[in-house]
Amino acid sequence: MISDKTRAEMREIIARYPEPRSALLPMLHLVQSEEGHVSPEGIEVCAELLDITAAEVAAVATFYTMYKRRPVGDYHVGVCTNTLCAVMGGDAIFSSLKDHLGIGNDETTEDGSITLEHVECNAACDFAPVVMVNWEFFDNMTPQRARKLVDDLRAGVEVEADRGARVCTWRQAERVLAGFPDGRADEGPASGEASLVGLRLAHERGWSAVGGGEGTAPDLTTRPSTPAEATRAAEQSDTQRAHSESRAAEVGSGTGAGPDKRADAPEGKRPGGAASNGEGEKGQR
Repeated sequence: MISDKTRAEMREIIARYPEPRSALLPMLHLVQSEEGHVSPEGIEVCAELLDITAAEVAAVATFYTMYKRRPVGDYHVGVCTNTLCAVMGGDAIFSSLKDHLGIGNDETTEDGSITLEHVECNAACDFAPVVMVNWEFFDNMTPQRARKLVDDLRAGVEVEADRGARVCTWRQAERVLAGFPDGRADEGPASGEASLVGLRLAHERGWSAVGGGEGTAPDLTTRPSTPAEATRAAEQSDTQRAHSESRAAEVGSGTGAGPDKRADAPEGKRPGGAASNGEGEKGQR
């Protein structure tokens, strides 16, 4: 049952957005944090508070795979079986877990602890094969490691992700996705060695992105040690990206200097001799 507390938090979510219906995605995560899935009542409550139809809410809930229409166990174990993970062992891991847990795809163990699902690309191909537990990464997995992982989860052992925080329950993770932080965003490593190889090589050889703005690139090989440092790093990255995008837009619109906007270019001509008055295009038709 959707509690009064959850209804109040839904209204809090809605207040974050200039367009109320934009709040639907986090509201559905909040429903899952209380109900364990997107329940019929949850759909009705979302529709009521957003002043839209239940059919509109259901259309969203059935479109995105992170929303579940059946109850999920304490731990949602997603095994990537997309191309790279599959050939690196993902299929074998999934088969091993099905046998080990005695369940099939999108099914939950009798004790309600594990829901197993094969998922499409976890966006971590450099760590294939990958398993996710409540959206936390476990990299370079093997059938043996995967079986130990689910055994530890079922036994109540505290499990730390390879990249990310300690694993919490499905409902706790869904509350975070609804926009209610649990204070663990900076817990654990943010990236792994495979992702940092190129960055380290660039630092060693003095490489930088073309048109990446002035100054040196921020050091992304280590995590900020304090929230203030994290904020400064994010601001620096945003500023550099905005500067780069602005320069690119200026060049593209003709207001900035660029190879296609030479001062000595003949009037009415594009680079390469194409007429800018449309005559060239007409002649090709």
